[in-house]
Amino acid sequence: MTTELFSKLESYYDEMISLRRYFHAHPELSFEEEETPKKIAAYHRELGLEVTERVGGRGVVSKLIGGKPGKTVALRADFDALPIQEETDLPFKSEVDGVMHACGHDAHTASLLVLAKVLTEMKEDLPGTIVFIHQHAEESPPGGAIDMINDGCLGGVDAIFGTHIWSEFPIGTIRYRKGAVMAATDRFDLEVIGKGGHGGLPHTTVDAIVTASQLVANLQQVISRKVDPLKPAVLTVGSFHSGKAFNAVSGKAEITGTVRTLDEETRDIVEHELEQMVKNTCAAAGADYRLDYQRGYPTLNNHEKETDLIVDVASEVIGEENISEMEPIMGGEDFARYLEHVPGTFFFTGAKNAELNANYPHHHPKFDIDEKSMLIAAKTMGSATLTFLNSK
Repeated sequence: MTTELFSKLESYYDEMISLRRYFHAHPELSFEEEETPKKIAAYHRELGLEVTERVGGRGVVSKLIGGKPGKTVALRADFDALPIQEETDLPFKSEVDGVMHACGHDAHTASLLVLAKVLTEMKEDLPGTIVFIHQHAEESPPGGAIDMINDGCLGGVDAIFGTHIWSEFPIGTIRYRKGAVMAATDRFDLEVIGKGGHGGLPHTTVDAIVTASQLVANLQQVISRKVDPLKPAVLTVGSFHSGKAFNAVSGKAEITGTVRTLDEETRDIVEHELEQMVKNTCAAAGADYRLDYQRGYPTLNNHEKETDLIVDVASEVIGEENISEMEPIMGGEDFARYLEHVPGTFFFTGAKNAELNANYPHHHPKFDIDEKSMLIAAKTMGSATLTFLNSK
């Protein structure tokens, strides 16, 4: 069946490219997806599958019931875009001003759609059920996964697989990791409240800019002095806004940032120590503050057996020498939500090709991929599906 799967996927490769380029030209932002899920649902309906729309808000779930009884496996792809102005010269570049598929979700969707088509053509020989999860809003916490799960998308599922097309790994490679592979992603919004006044009379004020500036530096001590150096953690201040007049002391300053960790103990420590640092720095300056700390996606923890399965089947796709274990990435991914409920794994499919200018990082306005990565991803996901369903 694997040979048949690969042959069929190769025959539909042009369709896969066409779908990806359509989605790339017509991106939609997180929680604003309308036409994308409609097109996805229509494609699955044409295959004769059972389709449910607006799962968890804007998600699409399709179900393929094989010709023989068996287990249930879920395959997931995300389809939202980013608020980025595209700067490529691609003939299929975004037609939406200020919105771009700069992370590869267009490729994830196209790959899974064609895989669904091929598996449907093979359904009489398939034992069990395949659930295709097309998820909205991966890029914007709280993300679409949590609402789709609450809406029942994992009902009866025994295992789940997902992949990310990755522009920082070379085309023709696959990277995997057991356990923690992507970080928990938290956000903090801080307002430092001082006392404004005349720029020539600073002694009559409480300078919010000076206090907030001290915090930008002081907060790094949370990572360097409060966290075990053997446990990865990142604290980044992403924005700082304060004041408008050149000759006035600002009474307010706003800081936003993100925290990334790989285990819950470190996550708790950073959240607690961050507020202590804010409290003490502001108190020393005579300022007040408002802090909103929001926990986002949890750490993405891959399960051992399902990861081993991916490694085994990927060797049939690209050769054992092109598969390797990776270090954790401090980016976040709400596929982590699914893995809190069912066993599964999330792996990375290389898409970097400098000859095609496909070597820019994710979320870059010139981001692109080597489209052959979609075929590799589909073969690996499809082979994992067949292997899982046919296993005891």
